[in-house]
Order: sequence, then structure tokens, then C-alpha cells
Amino acid sequence: MSAIETDLLKPELVFFDFEATDRIDFFTKLGEKLKEGGYVKDSWLDAILEREKNYPTGLECTSISVALPHVDPQHLNKPYIAIIKPKNPIEFDGMADTGLVNAQLIVNLGLLAHEEGQVAVLQAFLGIFIDDAASADIMAQTTPQGMVDTVIKYCAE
Repeated sequence: MSAIETDLLKPELVFFDFEATDRIDFFTKLGEKLKEGGYVKDSWLDAILEREKNYPTGLECTSISVALPHVDPQHLNKPYIAIIKPKNPIEFDGMADTGLVNAQLIVNLGLLAHEEGQVAVLQAFLGIFIDDAASADIMAQTTPQGMVDTVIKYCAE
């Protein structure tokens, strides 16, 4: 059983060729989309920017560079997992002071779980992204439903 709640993976939360000039622009535009869907509160943007500053989420894996930003539950209206494949990589600070990471894929977690639950989900996604074949399969997806189905497939393994 996966730590990832696969019912939170929805085509409406998958964004391809997402245009953003930098991390702040990225979070601003993503926040607007999430707010339109009723997922986040007005406090979300400031909260995620502050959390990202204090706890960077960029990660260089062998075949993919990812970022796994998340925010505390009080800034959410309902839980979600958004998957974003930006048009151009977006620069994130690396986890544990590992330097800058040009994220090719961003998985934004909006979970109602407590810290332990968030850690379990992060670990599950990391397990997927350290698998070169799984990462390649995910990056090869071109439709929102295809992305959802592919991530769910690897969650089940």
C-alpha cells in the first residue's frame, strides 16, 4: 500500500508547459490556479514561499531534477497533489543545502496529514523519482490523464 493518496491525483491538477520566470512567479501562477479550483486559502502563497525559503525542496535525482514543495494544512481548503511540468526548468534551492536545482518536474503537495504523513508521501515520491525508468515514463507523458495514470501505476509498485 502506497503512502500516496492516489485519489488526490486528478487531471485538473496536472499542468504541462507551465510558464514561469522564476520560483516566485511559479508559485503565484500556481496559487491562482489552485484558488480557482477551491483548493487553497488566500494565505497559501505567502505560506509556501516562506516554507520553501526555510525548507528547500529541490532534489537532483540521477535522471530527473524535481521539487516537492508543500505547505501546512491550515492554508488549504481541501487536499490535493498538483503535478507541474514547466515549459522551462524552474530554479529551486536544493534540499539540505545541496545547491540550486533546475526542476524539470514539480509535485506540489497540499496534504491535510500531519508532518509524519507528509514525510511518508515525500518518501514515496522520492522512491519513484530515484527509479530512472519510472522518471523517464513520467516525463514522457503528454496528457493530464496519462500523467495521473502513470504516477498511480508507480505508486502501486
